[in-house]
Amino acid sequence: MSPTPAFLTCTDLSFAWPDGTPVLDDFQLTVGPGRTGLIGVNGCGKSTLLKLFAGQLQPAEGRLSVAGTVGHLPQDVTLDVALRVDEVLGIHETRTALHAIEAGQATEENFTAVGDDWDVEERALATLDQLGLGRIGLDRTVGELSGGECVLLRLAALLLARPDVLLLDEPTNNLDLRARRRLYAAVESWSGVMVLVSHDRELLERVDQIADLRDGEVRWYGGNFTEYEELLAAEQEAAERMVRVAEADVQRQKRELSEAQMKLARRKRYGQKMYDTKREPKIIMNARKRAAQESAGKHHIMHAEKLAGARERLDQAAEAVRDDDEIRIKLPATQVPPGRRVLTLSDVRLVHGASVPGEWELRGPERIALVGGNGSGKTTLLRTIAGQVAPVSGEALTHVPTRFLPQRLDAEVLDDERSVVENVARFAPHATNNLIRARLAHFLFRGARADRPAGTLSGGERFRAALAALLLAEPAPQLLMLDEPTNNLDLASVRQLTDALASYEGALLVASHDVPFLESIGITRWLLLDGALRPTTAEEVRESLWHT
Repeated sequence: MSPTPAFLTCTDLSFAWPDGTPVLDDFQLTVGPGRTGLIGVNGCGKSTLLKLFAGQLQPAEGRLSVAGTVGHLPQDVTLDVALRVDEVLGIHETRTALHAIEAGQATEENFTAVGDDWDVEERALATLDQLGLGRIGLDRTVGELSGGECVLLRLAALLLARPDVLLLDEPTNNLDLRARRRLYAAVESWSGVMVLVSHDRELLERVDQIADLRDGEVRWYGGNFTEYEELLAAEQEAAERMVRVAEADVQRQKRELSEAQMKLARRKRYGQKMYDTKREPKIIMNARKRAAQESAGKHHIMHAEKLAGARERLDQAAEAVRDDDEIRIKLPATQVPPGRRVLTLSDVRLVHGASVPGEWELRGPERIALVGGNGSGKTTLLRTIAGQVAPVSGEALTHVPTRFLPQRLDAEVLDDERSVVENVARFAPHATNNLIRARLAHFLFRGARADRPAGTLSGGERFRAALAALLLAEPAPQLLMLDEPTNNLDLASVRQLTDALASYEGALLVASHDVPFLESIGITRWLLLDGALRPTTAEEVRESLWHT
């Protein structure tokens, strides 16, 4: 790493998507050494900011400075399946030259390629082992690895390169609990600059400070996520107190203005009576009338100004109280009667070796949790049931309308070139535009937001758009299959998804490493895929996946 302290800074930074949608405007930020947790609601610009720092995007205006080398782990890691492990790690050429020298080809070209990196293989294998990938070796191809293993492999490449600045975007997505544990350890041991975007509370407990991105500005909170929540709760309590005080002040100013107006009206009536009865000389009465009018005007202006000031203080106090929009998911009424056959698996053998021996059935509105380590075949099994992958042998039959929401929301779910409305319309060709927009509003795609191209959406926004498309699809699903549904969602959206799935009356088959989430949606049966499918419990899952 560089001997001089690394840092990131941006000044007067502005960025918008090609369609003109603003993301950051006149944005300021400086990040120094330590582990920084960057949090905020989906779509606020967290991933965009990391891509700007990594040089993948260019700002429209402003300056962006990076002192030191940068390593970036994106939210969705996509690797060429034909690449070898040593190629992903960036050591293939060095390793090839090293092997050539060992075989007797001591050329200048090979020595130059090796340089001082004679222990490259040992360091690479040690880094892989640190992340639980020691068994994969350096010669296997990416196509032989699971999605979670690809994430860890990409992280291993970054750790091996030793950058001064490490940018991690939702790094625990698709990782089982054992892999997360190893990633937590890697984060805790990091000594340079780290900016970490995540909704994983366990991971956010390991940062040194929280940067809360909200409404285009960052507020800093020292400490980990628990300390952030405590500070934020105290702030919100104080803000709500200020709102109550300001509301009382507005009501008081309204009463005083009303009382002043009543007094002035009485004075006006009295003056008019005196004028009508001509009890005083006309010149005196006119002078009193002018004085009363001036006094009335001053009193009205004074009280009106006080009322306006009270209302302004109320507005300012209200702005400090958070009222973040949350998605409101209304699942279709797809009740499945108890005992109705929903899914049958008969001697299914998957393409990557896992199997479901004998006959296995899902009946009625059961809620099945599908768990297992990275690479165990959970995604393959779901894709097989969805008809996207053919089994090596056996048969997978669904007996009700089924919808599958995959881990990676590729073109099969969302076409990046189409708007959110157009993407949803593909799944519901008979639904009216108004009905689609009404449904999308529940997912926070209102007005112009619903017309944004899917390619400009954040990870969480893409999930919301895909879920809307799935739920509005024709026919409505009686079996929902979800693969790691909490990936990329902010904490508020996870709560809303939990509430929605908890009230769903159809059958659920959910693959996830998030055990608390699975428990919160009322799982009725736990299945562990580890070579073969077998029953398990939440307690056994925690024990087996955390056991090293």
